[in-house]
Amino acid sequence: MTPLLDITDLTVAFATDGAPVTVIHGLDLAVASGETVALVGESGSGKSVTSLAITRLLDYTGGRISGGRIAYTDAQGAVQDLAAATPQTMRALRGPEIAMVFQEPMTSLNPVLRVGEQIAEAVRLHQGLDEAAALAEARRLLARVRIADPDRQLRRYPFELSGGMRQRVMIAMALSCRPRLLIADEPTTALDVTVQAQVLRLLRGLQAETGMGMIFITHDMGVVAELADRVAVMQHGRKVEDGSVGQIFAAPQHPYTRALLAAVPVLGALSGQTLPRPFDIAGTKLPPQDTVRDETPVLEITDLVTRFDVRRNFRLRGRVHAVEQVSLAVRPGETLALVGESGCGKSTTGRSVIGLETPTSGMIRLDGDDITRSTAASDRRLHREIQFVFQDPFASLNPRLTVGFSIAEPMRTHDIAHGAEAERRVHDLLAEVGLTPEHAQRYPHELSGGQRQRVCIARALASEPRLIIADEAVAALDVSIRAQVVNLMMELQRRRGLAMLFISHDMAVVERVSHRVAVMYLGQIVEIGPRQAVFTNPAHAYTARLLAAVPVPDPARRDRSLDLDDSEVPSPLRALSDPPIVRPLIEIGPDHFVARHSVGGRY
Repeated sequence: MTPLLDITDLTVAFATDGAPVTVIHGLDLAVASGETVALVGESGSGKSVTSLAITRLLDYTGGRISGGRIAYTDAQGAVQDLAAATPQTMRALRGPEIAMVFQEPMTSLNPVLRVGEQIAEAVRLHQGLDEAAALAEARRLLARVRIADPDRQLRRYPFELSGGMRQRVMIAMALSCRPRLLIADEPTTALDVTVQAQVLRLLRGLQAETGMGMIFITHDMGVVAELADRVAVMQHGRKVEDGSVGQIFAAPQHPYTRALLAAVPVLGALSGQTLPRPFDIAGTKLPPQDTVRDETPVLEITDLVTRFDVRRNFRLRGRVHAVEQVSLAVRPGETLALVGESGCGKSTTGRSVIGLETPTSGMIRLDGDDITRSTAASDRRLHREIQFVFQDPFASLNPRLTVGFSIAEPMRTHDIAHGAEAERRVHDLLAEVGLTPEHAQRYPHELSGGQRQRVCIARALASEPRLIIADEAVAALDVSIRAQVVNLMMELQRRRGLAMLFISHDMAVVERVSHRVAVMYLGQIVEIGPRQAVFTNPAHAYTARLLAAVPVPDPARRDRSLDLDDSEVPSPLRALSDPPIVRPLIEIGPDHFVARHSVGGRY
């Protein structure tokens, strides 16, 4: 049978000041109708460039197809070479024949147009329907991707939707013209595990209904196991391995494929072990993380409340209850993981601690001293002893400053070191995070994502902090780089006795790194306790839901998703007359607490 898409010897190059740089080298790839081919590899391997070449969006990025053929069989059975197609031909194919879902829906959607208008625009353009019929079709599509109350969602703007809902809007838009080939470029990378599971199940269901072929681009091997029929592994612009999903996972042949699979965090890998343990990289087994010191907590939060007023036409209309009476403590050498879905209040809790958000009420203690009331002295101490590592290292670094200058800045601010002494300390910190002194002269854009995150960690260490708050610090990194950065943070904790508040939605990484876990839901902690107790015996239904949604890197277990809860988490926005009920925490085991529901006293 003729493949829907048949790529032969594809070569792609980008123009530079010197000779063109080839980034795809002789790629062969085929996709049949109804088949899902996963294109996997780390950042820079050529996955996204391949998708841009297929859709010819590459033409608008400075790249060009310098060799090879992209044969596409259209609905009439005619075979067209997309590599040689004219812009007019590609405009006719994009939408009705080939559609694409990009990684970041917020940058793909127009922020000043309502969701319904954006979907209807694609319908009008490719199907020739009038405005009323196009809006009716947009409503049907939103219902098809399981967005509740589609009539109301049609009138909303992208910023009013959650990340999972925005991604489903993008899928609805891509499916609006009933494409025969869907290219999904990292569509679930930034999503919570529960939303990711919903999106994967949605794609599988829609593919079964329509019979479309799909290219799924990802670096997450757990997602590959959930979705793919075949897997093509790319490294440095070349395909290094290709086979069925069962073959790739059971018997990977190429060393790079084996390394990718070895770096995948598997939930349950530390089952029965009380202490966290670093990832095994290159066959090296590191000891458990026995670093907790039974001393006065570095950070102690008591009944922290952070709320945001919502105004419309200058009138107070509601209130976002981001954090509601959160209490927790982090001891020296301990890692407390704060987990939950987007909007649960994890990041707001961390930002409230360091003063990026103003708490409504509550108490924050640093080494036993109350720092809730902001003074010049307390702020100076807070900013020195607690450091923040953000999710996006590129956005965290000043693009106009060298790496060395950025790392030295906290030393000068807190009068720790100046001049030659500061330069020596910068070089020592770069070596401590696995970089070289030469990196001090580089700018952020000259580094890889993993290197930039290491720089951010070095900068956080420059002020000699007692506590590091890591907010999704490894979420956007490739699996192998993620393992390296996690191991680096754990090694620094061993050497320096650092306390860490590790904010994440990745439960498999949390299992590796944390001594204790606190689960947040709608601004409240619903379960907190030792990591082994929480993961082995989750007492709250929401904790169990998070754990059940983690992708399992085993193709034989993909049907487990049929039993997942795909309900939407309620909004933390409430009317002024409707404050949330805060559930009391009761102890059910040694240092293991869970919120008790008001009905019948059950968990």
